[in-house]
Amino acid sequence: MQLMIVLGMGGHTEQMIRLVGALGKKYKYEYVIAEDDKISEKKIKFPGKIHKIKRTRGAHESLFSSIFRNVVRSFELMPLIAKSKSSTIIACGPDIAATVCFVGKLFGKKVVFLESWSRVYSKSYSGRFVYLFADKFFVQWPQMKKFYKKATYAGRFL
Repeated sequence: MQLMIVLGMGGHTEQMIRLVGALGKKYKYEYVIAEDDKISEKKIKFPGKIHKIKRTRGAHESLFSSIFRNVVRSFELMPLIAKSKSSTIIACGPDIAATVCFVGKLFGKKVVFLESWSRVYSKSYSGRFVYLFADKFFVQWPQMKKFYKKATYAGRFL
């Protein structure tokens, strides 16, 4: 089985690297990283193909331009997702995670999303969106169950 792992920079990458470490060698991996992310690729411990994509949202961007850019990025992602042998996309975090999950769902991939461990009392924008269609949605703090009724509380991942 092959998994597509979305590395979203900083703490989001750290969460995903720890999760992949726990899953270990029983899976094959491929990774999606923002093309301007210079650190996440260096943290990968289990080899796999690395796809670098453009960010879907710029800093201080208006809602309208953010939606427009996400639509454009979704079309750009379609060939990558269509060719991928991964059956499941696992993501945590920012804008690229939500867009990859959405396009993956359009192509019949399973979507597993982890609401960030930094989210204790409020929902992330990505979490709000991906929750609508995720096959499995995890929260890492019990307080978050009041926001995501169908989520699975699993504590902090590693």
